[in-house]
Amino acid sequence: MSRGSFLIAAGMLLGAAVHAAQVGLIKIDGAIGPATASYIARALDVAAAQSDECLILQLDTPGGLVDSASKIVGSFYAAKIPTVVYVAPAPARAGSAGVFITMAADVAVMAPHTRIGAAHPVELGAAGGVEKTDDVMKRKMENDTASFAESIAQKRNRNVAWAKAAVIESVSITAEDALDKNVIDLIADDLPDLLKQLDGHKFDRRTLHTENARIVEIPMNPWEHFSQLFLRPEVMFILMLMVIYGIIGELSSPGAILPGVVGAIALILVLYMSAILPVNVTGLVLIGLAVLLFVVDVFSPTHGILTAGGILAFFLGALMLFSQGGPGFGLSLRWIIPATVLTAFFFIFVVGKGVRAQLKPATTGREAMIGKIVNAQSRIDSAGGKVFIEGELWNAVSAIPVEAGQAVEIAGLVGLTLQVKPKNKK
Repeated sequence: MSRGSFLIAAGMLLGAAVHAAQVGLIKIDGAIGPATASYIARALDVAAAQSDECLILQLDTPGGLVDSASKIVGSFYAAKIPTVVYVAPAPARAGSAGVFITMAADVAVMAPHTRIGAAHPVELGAAGGVEKTDDVMKRKMENDTASFAESIAQKRNRNVAWAKAAVIESVSITAEDALDKNVIDLIADDLPDLLKQLDGHKFDRRTLHTENARIVEIPMNPWEHFSQLFLRPEVMFILMLMVIYGIIGELSSPGAILPGVVGAIALILVLYMSAILPVNVTGLVLIGLAVLLFVVDVFSPTHGILTAGGILAFFLGALMLFSQGGPGFGLSLRWIIPATVLTAFFFIFVVGKGVRAQLKPATTGREAMIGKIVNAQSRIDSAGGKVFIEGELWNAVSAIPVEAGQAVEIAGLVGLTLQVKPKNKK
């Protein structure tokens, strides 16, 4: 092969290699949670397996759970390929947990007119204990989260002072300010512009070739889609209501079966979710207390005093239930208020009427015959006789003889024999 032919062939091979280059892309739009962390970890493995130049995470989030963000940061550190977080499109933001994720990437990029910051941890509710103790807990949370942000900034050679201020002071800045303050590395108008600017970047003796790279999006799998929708405070709250309504409904109407089965299944799911989502134990206790007050008031009417206390306890419990969750993982009043009203209605009208109906004297059956007045069909004495009641002839005995046609009152029932006495006679 001549030298010219060799150069042509080498050029063709080089062109094919450049043309074959690709980058992975995932898009996160919403709160950061367990499903997000799992999705990103899998996407990194997929992108590495298909020899992508890098993985781009296009981000727009109000924040989320710090624990989930910590797992994502760990996945970035352990990644086998370079990671790029791109806060886009405008007016996207990287808020709260999104700050840690953005700064932990090998390359942090934002689109023009986007923003980053406000990473202050969510405060514990004041009902969690004495005010002094609560303040100590808040400071511990702040210091721990600030140290987490500082460690990320130090590892990626970014602005450590700003990272700390984003947590302690909840500062937030625009993309342009973030570039000036060394919070991010680049500003890119769109994905093609980002690929062009990434081209030539070096990571651990590896140079990126992204300018003409093909973008391959890595979608969520069905389980990740389901988890994203399922592992939510709203879903867990609805399941908790199903547990309450199902089990209490079964107890107030024995034999219905379906409410009990639904309640039991919902209870298992709630226990599973409570181990993943940031549930406030105080909120759970208040909701349990509310149910107890509702039930007690049904069996021992207190003119609504306990029911009023139950309504207040349920409302406060629901308000505190996810008070430790990050942005996007709270429970809004548009869920809490209707649920409180519905639960109060359920116990006052549905359960209350069901229980009281069970406590009423029997109106049908053998016990319902006691006290009724009928006419003797034949002479009745201690040896026996007949009466006609409930469409049937019954054997009857009477300590005082009764003639046929005389009115008698049913005083008791022994086996299949009625005990009667003459009407108006003692």
